[in-house]
Amino acid sequence: MKTSFVVVCMLAVAFRLAAAVVVPAAAPYALKVGYYNSKCGNSSVESIVNETVTAYLDADNSKGAALLRLFFHDCFVRGCDASILLDKSDVITSPEKAAGANIGIAGLDVIDAIKAKLEAACPGVVSCADIVVFAGRDATRYMSKGNVYFDVPAGRKDGLVSSSAEADSTLPDSKADVAELVAGFTAKGFTPEELVILSGAHSIGKAHCSSFKDRLTAPSSEINASYRDDVLNKICASAAKANPTAANNIRDIDAATLGSQLQGYVVPAGGGGDLDNSYYKNNKNNVVLFHSDWALVAQSSTLKHVNEYAANGTLWNSDFTSALVKLSQLAMPAGSLGQVRMSCRAIND
Repeated sequence: MKTSFVVVCMLAVAFRLAAAVVVPAAAPYALKVGYYNSKCGNSSVESIVNETVTAYLDADNSKGAALLRLFFHDCFVRGCDASILLDKSDVITSPEKAAGANIGIAGLDVIDAIKAKLEAACPGVVSCADIVVFAGRDATRYMSKGNVYFDVPAGRKDGLVSSSAEADSTLPDSKADVAELVAGFTAKGFTPEELVILSGAHSIGKAHCSSFKDRLTAPSSEINASYRDDVLNKICASAAKANPTAANNIRDIDAATLGSQLQGYVVPAGGGGDLDNSYYKNNKNNVVLFHSDWALVAQSSTLKHVNEYAANGTLWNSDFTSALVKLSQLAMPAGSLGQVRMSCRAIND
């Protein structure tokens, strides 16, 4: 069948347009601190992100944990490419956000708000992938009261692929043992110590009962019996919701729910919700939410790091900072194509 000259011209134009917006994925060495300096007129990209994040967290600090989770869950699957933000479409039939491992994913409204402001200031310049990392960094600074902060190398492109199956097979399983966790983190270039370091993010946030269902019947050698029976089982037995949530950190559960047996873990007068080393202290006392958390104290190779960070919060702040920088530099799979999306929820036409 002969192709008409008009069709050939149309295809050539379409190819040139596509080539203008779809480029090879940025490699880690291509990222640069201050990448957006002078790229957004008189506006500061990172200031816009920080101001928006701060406003949302001032209104509801639970969004801090949501943004940190977005950061980790995006970068850990296909590199930092904003693939977790994509909605279902004709092209993306089962996106990452539909994965069981991403149940309760939140903070998307914050990303949308940041993207809208940046598109108004400098259309088509700032990738959603960079926004996710910037927002995760700024939420981390907010939740740690400034103790965890780092400069973000930028210049990422947004990916064109998002798969719930890939997310489920890649993200750490809350029911996993140490060997499985180490294997998963090793595949992404992280050491067992960095696995322990990044797990400290569970000092904030919340989880659905379906994610820690196994802990409701775990033996008392693995979980504090009062925490299991009088707190978690009661929360999960609530008829108010089909799949209730519990705070990751026992510190952030109200005193009335904890009861007299667990009063030592109540939120301090200054308020809870802080990103700190309390996760490690709780883990040593068997009052952590997930089996994958408890598993870190069940093996000597990881227990030594739990002990180290339980005793030294300043050290954890420093090492957590370094681990997040490393996380932020995970690249898309070799050969991937990227673009700067006009909407973070959809690939450009």
